[in-house]
Amino acid sequence: MRRPDSGRDDQPVRSNDPPETDLHETDLRETDPFDEAATAKAVIDARGTVTEWSEGARRLLGHRPSEIVGRSAAALLADGAVGRSRTGTLDPAALDPAALPDRWSGTVTLLHRNGERLDVRLLAHRRTTDDGATEWLLVSPLTGTAPGSEAPRLLELVFSQSPCPMAVYDARLRLRHVSEDMERLLGLAEDDVRGLRLPEAMPAPEIDNTERHMLRALETGEPQRLEFSLRLPGRDQEFAWSVSIAPLRDGDGRTCGVVVAVHDMTKQSRAQQRLLLMNEASTRIGSALDVVSTAQELADVAVPVLADYVTVDLLPEVSGGSRETPAGPLPGQIRLRRVALRSVFEGAPEAAVEVGDTSFYPDSSPAAESLLTQRGVMKRVTDSSVALWELTDPVRAAKLRAFKFHSNMAVPLRARGAILGVATFSRHRSPAPFELDDLLLAEEITARAAVCIDNARRYTRERETALALQRSLLPRALPDHAAVEFAFRYLPADTGAGVGGDWFDVIPLSSSRVALVVGDVVGHGVQASATMGRLRTAVRTLADVDLPPDELLTHLDDLVNHLAAEASAGQTPGAAAEGAGDVGATCLYAVYDPVSRRCSLARAGHPQPAMVTPDGTVDFLDLPAGPPLGLGNLPFESVEVELREGSVLALFTNGLVESRERGIDESFAVLRTALAQPAAPLEDTCDNVLKTLLPSRPADDVALLLARTRALDANQVATWELDCDPAGVAQARRDVAEQLAVWGLEEAVFTTELVVSELVTNAIRYAEAPIQLRLIHDRSLICEVSDGSNTAPHLRRARVFDEGGRGLLLVAQLTQSWGTRQGTAGKTIWAEQTLPVVGI
Repeated sequence: MRRPDSGRDDQPVRSNDPPETDLHETDLRETDPFDEAATAKAVIDARGTVTEWSEGARRLLGHRPSEIVGRSAAALLADGAVGRSRTGTLDPAALDPAALPDRWSGTVTLLHRNGERLDVRLLAHRRTTDDGATEWLLVSPLTGTAPGSEAPRLLELVFSQSPCPMAVYDARLRLRHVSEDMERLLGLAEDDVRGLRLPEAMPAPEIDNTERHMLRALETGEPQRLEFSLRLPGRDQEFAWSVSIAPLRDGDGRTCGVVVAVHDMTKQSRAQQRLLLMNEASTRIGSALDVVSTAQELADVAVPVLADYVTVDLLPEVSGGSRETPAGPLPGQIRLRRVALRSVFEGAPEAAVEVGDTSFYPDSSPAAESLLTQRGVMKRVTDSSVALWELTDPVRAAKLRAFKFHSNMAVPLRARGAILGVATFSRHRSPAPFELDDLLLAEEITARAAVCIDNARRYTRERETALALQRSLLPRALPDHAAVEFAFRYLPADTGAGVGGDWFDVIPLSSSRVALVVGDVVGHGVQASATMGRLRTAVRTLADVDLPPDELLTHLDDLVNHLAAEASAGQTPGAAAEGAGDVGATCLYAVYDPVSRRCSLARAGHPQPAMVTPDGTVDFLDLPAGPPLGLGNLPFESVEVELREGSVLALFTNGLVESRERGIDESFAVLRTALAQPAAPLEDTCDNVLKTLLPSRPADDVALLLARTRALDANQVATWELDCDPAGVAQARRDVAEQLAVWGLEEAVFTTELVVSELVTNAIRYAEAPIQLRLIHDRSLICEVSDGSNTAPHLRRARVFDEGGRGLLLVAQLTQSWGTRQGTAGKTIWAEQTLPVVGI
């Protein structure tokens, strides 16, 4: 049992008795229940010795500081005293610091100075002194603090002036009391709503749900919590609320009502919405490398979370793909092209400028001001601002009035020091004006979008450059050829990887033969396109020399190695790690002879071609794969196959058959099915193949070349075996003249006889057996002389008195073209002349 004791309000002292105080001051302090001296305090060191003794301790036990400081605390314990706490009892040794836990509270029987035994509630704390020693602070609860007559008044003040709105409902969920903040929240006084249910005081679906939670708390006795957004009567914006509902119990433990506490979570909710918007912007904006799509993604993200209406306008230089963009402020009236907009209303009826249109913005407009200052601008739409628009753009002013725009923000789109345009955010349906946090958020997502728009602009510009370069290097139209009928398709990649280096070609060769080429350069972009152009030119040059496929690929491999060495030597430091010097390619080269109907093919790491027979059977030719071009010092191998007339060869790059959705074997099976239409027009077959195998947006470039073979009839070819006798030249002329007469080409006899005389004479004179003469009557007349020598002839300038050296010069003048090609058993010299009459 405690007893009040008079004393003085002094700070704790270690050994000196407290000074005397004025009686009036003592009376005032004793009547104050929170007087410092009314708390009994003592400090015990690690040895159990009392080191401090307060005036409150003196009042409690009667000992002056000089009498107790320095003595053992155990002397204060009554004989047989036991410490009692919620966790158990404590014997008299409890005041031994070593036996105490970090904190102990309970009741201990102590001895008053006059010998009286007192049951004292103690609270003990372990603490560490400045010098690292351990001691214990013991305090006794305040004396004179039991609830008194002022307690009900205090509780009433606590409820009415609570820092959060509160209301008390009885067991029938009828309102009994509300705090002052709740009155302000409802906009009603307590007398206006006392006795009403919550939905009767404020009808709303969210309020009905709140009452259901109140009923649940009343029935279950468990606290309830819910959150919702609600616009209060007379407020122009929506607030986020967190509602806590706790049951109230009487002395018997029965639930007799509920107390409802409301917390305004609007700031936290808006902060969370901004974070979510930022996260959404980071994932949605820039999903495609397209300027217009990226601008539209910015508008879509901001509506309706941030604004009711958003527009994105770019400078014409940016939207038009110009390389130059302004780097500094844009003063005065500004011309912008709208590329995206989004509204909370379907169809964006408030738009004064449609997507794709260009409009001028005066220097007084938020858009122009933001571009001039290069920072975000936040404005209220006032009558005066609408009046300014009335002077320059009456249509826009009418829209502002009709849809009651009241607040807008304009944020410049800037990236890498360049000004791209401006994004404008407006509110008209949402009554709350923009705040500074809204402007900061708009600037953040606009900055992110500006970088993505600039990336898309740069990618589009590079892609268009690469496409233009590639179109200039690829054949726009292939010449019609007697040996094959062909169709082709080229589709550039529609992804961020850029344009690749795929190419194809159809190259006319001597003796009505034709070369078919398909290749694929490693990498994408302008560099890949440029490399492709160099390789295509090299293939045409090597094909003109009439090299067989395996030898041509060997020379092409050497060229790729030289290109890689040049790229590595010219790259900047550190670029090697990024593969800037890597050059590689795959290639498939085929030569078809319509006379023999034989096709010679070789490939360098390229997909094998498909062959479709006239009956619709599709086979993939089993060609030795060969290494990709650029590995160096590895052999290539040619394979020769005989093709029936009307067979279709399908040459393609890996972009046609490599897919994320299908395995390579499945893709080849699908291609086999798509090609199994031998009689269909090749153009239709190309379309069918691409439609069947490719997605809407191919991940890689695709080149497809289809060639349907033709064959020359036996009566279009005449062949003679010649002896190594000069007398045989005359017989060769007669044979040729007779054959031309059979073909109805009498007008070509004179020229052909001269060409045959020169070529056969050179073979007899300078070459060796066997010697063969062949005439091919196709769209032109081709004369060939083959011999067993590998020495190639060449033109030379004959002197005035030279007897020879003019034969090949004469042949070159009389024919359209001439040349030589090497074979396995010698060489062939050929000459082609235009026919005076087309047809057979």
